Amino acid sequence: MDLPSLAVVLQAALSPNPAERKAGEESLNKYQYTPQHLVRLLQIIVDGNCDLAVRQVASIHFKNFIAENWSPHDPHEQSKISLSDKDLVRQNILLFVEQVPTLLRAQLGECLKTIIHADYPEQWPGLLHWVTLNLQGQQVYGALFVLRILSRKYEFKSDEERTPVHHVVEETFPHLLNIFSRLVQIGNPSIEVADLIKLICKIYWSSIYLEIPKKLFDPNVFNAWMILFLNILERPVPLEGQPTDPDLRKSWGWWKVKKWTVHILNRLYTRFGDLKLQNPENKAFAQHFQKNYAGKILECHLNLLNAVRVGAYLPDRVTNLILQYLSNSISKAATYNLLQARLDVVLFEIIFPLMCFNDNDQKLWEEDPYEYVRKGYDIIEDLYSPRTAAMDFVSELVRKRGKENLQKFILFIVEIFKRYEAAPVEVKPYRQKDGALLAIGTLCDKLKQTEPYKSELEHMLVQHVFPEFNSPVGHIRAKAAWVAGQYAHINFSDPNNFRKALQSVVAGMRDPELPVRVDSVFALRSFVEACKDLGEIRPILPQLLDEFFKLMNEVENEDLVFTLETIVDKFGEEMAPYAVGLCQNLAAAFWKCMNTAEADDEADDPGALAAVGCLRAISTILESVSRLPHLFAHVEPTLLPIMRRMLTTDGQEVFEEVLEIVSYMTFFSPTISMDMWSLWPLLTEALAEWAIDFFPNILVPLDNYISRSTMHYLTCKEPDYQQSLWIMLSNVMSDKNLEDNDIEPAPKLIAVVLQNCRGQVDHWVQPYLDITVKRLRTAERPYLKCLLMQVIADALYYNPSLTLNVLHTLGATEIFNLWENDKKICCLGLTSLLSLPSGQLPGEALERVFKATLDLLVAYKDQLAEAEKEEAEEEDDDDMNDGLQSDDGSDREMGFDDEEGDEADSLRLQRLAAQAKAFRSTDDYDDDSDDDFSDDEELQSPIDDVDPFVFFVDTLKVLQASDPTRFQNLSQTLDFHYQALANGVAQHAEQRRIAIEKEKLDKATSAAS
Repeated sequence: MDLPSLAVVLQAALSPNPAERKAGEESLNKYQYTPQHLVRLLQIIVDGNCDLAVRQVASIHFKNFIAENWSPHDPHEQSKISLSDKDLVRQNILLFVEQVPTLLRAQLGECLKTIIHADYPEQWPGLLHWVTLNLQGQQVYGALFVLRILSRKYEFKSDEERTPVHHVVEETFPHLLNIFSRLVQIGNPSIEVADLIKLICKIYWSSIYLEIPKKLFDPNVFNAWMILFLNILERPVPLEGQPTDPDLRKSWGWWKVKKWTVHILNRLYTRFGDLKLQNPENKAFAQHFQKNYAGKILECHLNLLNAVRVGAYLPDRVTNLILQYLSNSISKAATYNLLQARLDVVLFEIIFPLMCFNDNDQKLWEEDPYEYVRKGYDIIEDLYSPRTAAMDFVSELVRKRGKENLQKFILFIVEIFKRYEAAPVEVKPYRQKDGALLAIGTLCDKLKQTEPYKSELEHMLVQHVFPEFNSPVGHIRAKAAWVAGQYAHINFSDPNNFRKALQSVVAGMRDPELPVRVDSVFALRSFVEACKDLGEIRPILPQLLDEFFKLMNEVENEDLVFTLETIVDKFGEEMAPYAVGLCQNLAAAFWKCMNTAEADDEADDPGALAAVGCLRAISTILESVSRLPHLFAHVEPTLLPIMRRMLTTDGQEVFEEVLEIVSYMTFFSPTISMDMWSLWPLLTEALAEWAIDFFPNILVPLDNYISRSTMHYLTCKEPDYQQSLWIMLSNVMSDKNLEDNDIEPAPKLIAVVLQNCRGQVDHWVQPYLDITVKRLRTAERPYLKCLLMQVIADALYYNPSLTLNVLHTLGATEIFNLWENDKKICCLGLTSLLSLPSGQLPGEALERVFKATLDLLVAYKDQLAEAEKEEAEEEDDDDMNDGLQSDDGSDREMGFDDEEGDEADSLRLQRLAAQAKAFRSTDDYDDDSDDDFSDDEELQSPIDDVDPFVFFVDTLKVLQASDPTRFQNLSQTLDFHYQALANGVAQHAEQRRIAIEKEKLDKATSAAS
């Protein structure tokens, strides 16, 4: 397509007529892979005579095409852009990047970023030469623009990946320094000068972010740069040309230069100027920085902060960064001494005013209370907020230099409280009181630990905080609720004070002002946690939940959901009457949050965070009523639409939370409904297509389906769940691109099938053993090898004769040489071999298996004893329910548990199984460990009730009765050592048999009573 035709097509793509626009877009897509199409697009972008709208469409199409096709995602895939076209694009894009309008330059910048990240230095070695040349020529802006993109490629790179940046710095920084020096000397500089300096600052920032290049370590070079940065820091920002609009003003070029300068100096100070953080070779640089620059920078920062004191303008981000520098200066003697001389002014005339409620707060409170709440609870806002930085400064000051400053600051706060108390209502210093309350809340951790303040906290709250619940001023009521929450956990000498504060916080949930209601809910969480007598809250629980959901309908806030979780957690099964209603409300809130998140399309959107919180709260409710299974059928219709939608790619952001809900629903429901079974295909499709990282989480509901609804799994043919599971597991187990730890849940699922479907899946034994043996031969991680060996043990326990025949067919009998695993199932698997007739297990083989089984059982018994010992030690230090137990309930098998322990263990097993905590975390496993694996999978299975010692003895009794001669021959071949082991195991088996019978009797008695 020639240039005029391409321009027409691009014009059509802009058409308001949908048909014309669609035809234009289709034509663009049709010709996008033709030779020189990319070059012609670039020609239109840089053609000043062409309509700007057409040029913009061309630039967007150009950017998208390059992002998608410049560097193929698959390294073996052939590039869709010819090498000649790539060369032409690289040559020409550099020539025009400075000439095009700002709007188009942004698009070309994105293209350059893609190309540089893919091609530099290997495919584009001439780029650096072009930059260096043009830094000395007429295209200085273009060269700086490209150098900024180039330096950003290496901003977060370390070690070898960072090597090219040293060459870039050596070639370009002498020219940058020269340009920077000339720009700083210009009198009455224009805004264009600010744009150039800003680019230089950004290049410097990216180049030193993780490591200072060697060339910049040179004291003379570093000093030359520091002189220029300090010049920029000290000189006033030009008044002429400053926008009046606050949003435009903070983004104005000269304020941006100031921000980047402060940013760089902070980075140098915190990362490279701290003696404690440095390697020995960098210590000299840190000393040089502390001695020559740290104090000078502090002086400049204090002078800049004076703007806050006199009411002049200083952007919030600049204020925030300066206060971060001051906070870092507190712990260092030299800078603290400089700061100390002006500390009273800083603390009382700059820091404290920043903590106070101000005009901007008032405007936002009145005009957009929802935005006021969002900003108040947004972590990202905190990163840029002067108020947060001021709070951090006060916290750091009393933490590091409390001896000389805490009392002084508290006396200042007390004085504000007194002035406030003495003033008539109409002239009370409400904003100062707000700041004082914020200060008291900020210092709560310090004041709770420090006398004499610790003893006076209750009195302070009663006198200066709690009365403000009834303040005529909304922001004071909100701050009173927040401070009350900060101190809810102190020991109140008068329980009535706690009770009144709790009642006031609950009343605050009905306040006419939205921010007060939100802060009250947030404070309520602390009061619920601290409440020793739930009778305080129980009578008002329905009303409290009602107010809670009214608020959730107004505001999407993660912290609100945290409070609900705390209430549910605290009241447990008492929440049963409200469970269905809570789930319905949370589901409605979830859909609302998801719709908001999709509309905003922001990664850190509060709606998305609140949506996750809603699902987590639903899980908390399901757990709290887990012993009331009839409720699960009532909540299922509400939760099904969420599970169905969010188990697809639509739910990737909340997938883990949804899987937890599916796990609860499939584990605690009395039966698994057909509607719940309809989720199985979604789980297996997700795993096959994109969710391999969630395999441990997906394992739990799949296990529940097979173990709790075994007959449906076995008999249903539409869909065929057995076939579906086989396809999924065989694909995963044979995928060479998956690491060992990625597939660990696969052998666990095979074990679930073999253990739960005993005698009913003979036709699957060979296929599953085939993929298991193949993976065993390539597996490297000991833990995966352990799991694969357990599959073979499960198969032997399932049907020893069939399994042995299959292993012979597969030529895999050598796996018995790897049998060093003392898991319970391995004991059962080996013992099962003893029941085989002599035709399958000749006398010599019988002897080897018998001895190996004895060794294994003894090792297993020792392992159980060790686990019992460890648990006893843990219970001494921790809660009775936190002990580590084995997958087979082995503590009970050894006869040591009482009824309460058994019940607690059963509950914990259920909880763990349903919460995807049933399985060992691969992250916790050390590849280099030589230790044996303990029985760590706290998962209920059919082998839980099989005692390996009793099973061994019973198997031998059958052998003795069915083939006495064979049994006699085996006994005679044993040496004294193995005869002793056999007698010991037999005695232990009888002890276990007695203990098991007693346990059954105790359970029956307990159930009857």
